[in-house]
Amino acid sequence: MRWSHGTVAELFSGRDNSLGLLRLLLASAVVLSHARILGFGSREFGYGFASGQTDLGKMSVFGFFILSGVLVTRSGNRLPIGRFLWHRALRLLPGLWVCLLVTAFAVAPFLYWRQHGGLTGFWNHGESPFDYVRANFAIRVHQWGISGVLDGAMNKGLTHNRSFDGALWSLEYEVLCYLGVALLVLAGARAGGVVRARRAILAVAAVLGWFVLTEALTDPLTNATEIPMRDGMPAIPMVGGFVVNWVFYLGFAFVLGALIEAYKERIPVSDPLGVLAALTLLVTLQYGWFYVIGVPAFAYLLLWLAIRLPGPFRRVGAKHDYSYGIYIYGFVVEQAVAALGGARWGFGVYLALAAGGTLVAAALSWHLVERPAMRLKDIGRARPGARRPVDAAEGSPAAAAEQDLARAGTAAP
Repeated sequence: MRWSHGTVAELFSGRDNSLGLLRLLLASAVVLSHARILGFGSREFGYGFASGQTDLGKMSVFGFFILSGVLVTRSGNRLPIGRFLWHRALRLLPGLWVCLLVTAFAVAPFLYWRQHGGLTGFWNHGESPFDYVRANFAIRVHQWGISGVLDGAMNKGLTHNRSFDGALWSLEYEVLCYLGVALLVLAGARAGGVVRARRAILAVAAVLGWFVLTEALTDPLTNATEIPMRDGMPAIPMVGGFVVNWVFYLGFAFVLGALIEAYKERIPVSDPLGVLAALTLLVTLQYGWFYVIGVPAFAYLLLWLAIRLPGPFRRVGAKHDYSYGIYIYGFVVEQAVAALGGARWGFGVYLALAAGGTLVAAALSWHLVERPAMRLKDIGRARPGARRPVDAAEGSPAAAAEQDLARAGTAAP
């Protein structure tokens, strides 16, 4: 076994990687984990193995933040501030807005009609579908339910959470990380300012890492226990609407990805290190210190897998990235299947129905909303007939890298 195949800078560029597969797996893991709690009221998968520190769904969210840290930081290094924000908005907002509309004006009224035999009282309820869209369109979720639909399903024992799309909680933390990268871009930490970028990223990583470490040290079992949640959502305390712990923990995962990008010329792609990272992750999940040691190991493991998985895996998700759609629609579909009584057929049937519906919704979201939106990313980039930059030539590694960054999913999670 070779010690190193090269550096991240040499081996991780363009689209010759397994990022599409990893994003699909992470998004699907969130759906799998939520199925157990939404349909059956049980703990999410992995909670017991992880000694109460996390579960499969939240761990997948950390994976999304790590990958976003790598890709979004790379995008920030290549783009001016305006275009960087424009690309991020196009990747996040159109899909989210359509998801909110579909949830409020298709899924919720159908379930209400099934419950009540009509729509009387649905449109003017205290938590109306109009209120749902208006309250949540600006990323932060202020309203979880719609017209009491899921409250009614909970009263009948059909579902176990009143939120129509609880998975959306993580998006505001993703946007907060984007804004952090935007500050680096605005400060000139781009080409010609790499040293400053590295120092800034390293300083942020040190601050966030210190917080995570001190949290672990205050635990009586020297084990960073589960980040506080309430009814499946981030719990208090809050500052400016953000849950303090989640800002630090998810921010730490994101900045680890940013560090990989900033120091990519110095980070080896090593099979022994990849195996060691996997073992370290498993040990910390089982015995503690997942957030302090396991998350950094997870970061290296994900990047190693993206580079070292065999060729056939690299074609998965290379053209069509359904991961964001799976993330934002999975919770909605699972709640709908549960509210219709799908869980009575057992976990296997329930999961199959939810996964199938989610995949259909994600495919429609990608082909009808997300990909058409991303075609707007180059509006205003150059006047007709203007000379194209050399590094953006058709088929060049830089062009491929830019296309990959444009498709990069969110935290989904």
